[in-house]
Amino acid sequence: MAYPVSVSENREIPMPSEKPVAKRRRLAAQRVREARDMLTSTTGTRAAFDYELLRQFAENRLSASLVILLLVGTVGFLSSLWSGAVMAGAWTAAVLVIHAVIVTKCRQFLNESPNGMNLRAWRLRFIVLDLFYGLAWMYNLVHPLGQDEGSSTFMLFVMLMVVAVSSMLASSLPIAVLAATIPVSAAVALNFALQGDLHNMILGVMAVTAQGYFTLLAYRLYSSGLATLVARAEKDALIGELEQSKAISDEARRRAEGSNIAKSQFLAQMSHELRTPLNAILGFSEVMKGEIFGTHSVPAYKEYSNDIHDSGQHLLGLINEILDLSRIEAGRYELNEEPVMLTTVVEDCHHLLKLRAQNRGITVHNVFEADLPRMWADERALRQICLNLLSNAIKFTPPGGEIWLKVGWTAAGGQYMSCKDTGPGIPEEEIPVVLSSFGQGSNAIKSAEQGAGLGLPIAKSLVDMHGGTFTLKSKVRIGTELIATFPPERIMAALPPIAEPAPVVQPDARAKADKRSIFRMSA
Repeated sequence: MAYPVSVSENREIPMPSEKPVAKRRRLAAQRVREARDMLTSTTGTRAAFDYELLRQFAENRLSASLVILLLVGTVGFLSSLWSGAVMAGAWTAAVLVIHAVIVTKCRQFLNESPNGMNLRAWRLRFIVLDLFYGLAWMYNLVHPLGQDEGSSTFMLFVMLMVVAVSSMLASSLPIAVLAATIPVSAAVALNFALQGDLHNMILGVMAVTAQGYFTLLAYRLYSSGLATLVARAEKDALIGELEQSKAISDEARRRAEGSNIAKSQFLAQMSHELRTPLNAILGFSEVMKGEIFGTHSVPAYKEYSNDIHDSGQHLLGLINEILDLSRIEAGRYELNEEPVMLTTVVEDCHHLLKLRAQNRGITVHNVFEADLPRMWADERALRQICLNLLSNAIKFTPPGGEIWLKVGWTAAGGQYMSCKDTGPGIPEEEIPVVLSSFGQGSNAIKSAEQGAGLGLPIAKSLVDMHGGTFTLKSKVRIGTELIATFPPERIMAALPPIAEPAPVVQPDARAKADKRSIFRMSA
């Protein structure tokens, strides 16, 4: 069953892969339905696989057709020693005709389509054919062969051969096994019993015992084959359900990615549309705040102008963050990489936010390792990462707290940037929320300086674009540490100077040069 897919007519992002996905879903659902249908029985008593069992029966008959021909020919030749060539030849021809009919029907069954097949009729055909096959063997064995010991041994040997072969070939259809073997075993056992002596009675008991043993063996083979079919059907059903679930999840993922891209494009477009009137608001509010064209007649207007300008600055920062995040998610954020000193970038960010930290009574410590080489990275992205980490730490660190900015080597040979504060910390269960877009923890919600929840996601995305790792460590009432690690592939190590080899002077050339120098000196 294929689930309907609703597609909007006005969507902007095409998804050309929806038709193949829907086709795969239909095929997976069909496989699940077929596997479940196989688990239902037409016999009504137990879970049987009618078609599969009949197919195994037909394939076994066809694969052993040559062996049966050799068996019939051998027994017909040996029986001619007791019953005569005419009787043995007639019996051999009759058995071969029955065998030919069985082979023909088996091929016809395998060539027929399983859909719409009457399995009950085919099962009845196979049982009847095996019954005639067993009656033909019974006729050969109950024919008077004489009363000597050789004929008795021959009857028992033939019976065991017929019962064993029939039990193996028809094990997937137990009723056919009984139809082909019981007439033979019953006739041989009755023939031995009518002789009356102890030797023949023992042979009759052996015939009945052999029939019971091979019947039990055929049942075991049938049970084993049925269990194999059940396990295979359950595996196919599980694989089909997994494929169906995967198709649904892939389609949902593609739709989510399409929606995310559409959201990012919408945010980017709206950010540009909002920045145009916002620039006017910021400019005019700054003019009004500075009283460039004269003082306000009402002092409250100046306060209102300050509030408008501050709110505009806050909104501009929010729009810039949304624009950066949308470009990162849309894959349009390009890194302008160049050699950068990480310590210089962190120190500049510290100077930018130093006044803000001092106004809140927060002390910022710099812990930089000496002689760090340059790193191949985007300076603007590194600066934004550091500003986001430091401003986030200043925002949530209480007055009188401390912040440590660290830059140094990693154990793998890369460089790291760390910002550790003595704030309230983040509960462990809220860390994934804080690192998600627009996610805010409980401390951020209670804080007076709430943000959009984009600083840490943007920093993490920029670190990921550099091939690094972003780690957040936090303990409640102790503090939070944010670590941005950059891989050693971005470290620019200075190469040693190339040592040029000294020119090699041949001995003859050196002697001639010495003679020329002596001649010049004497001259």
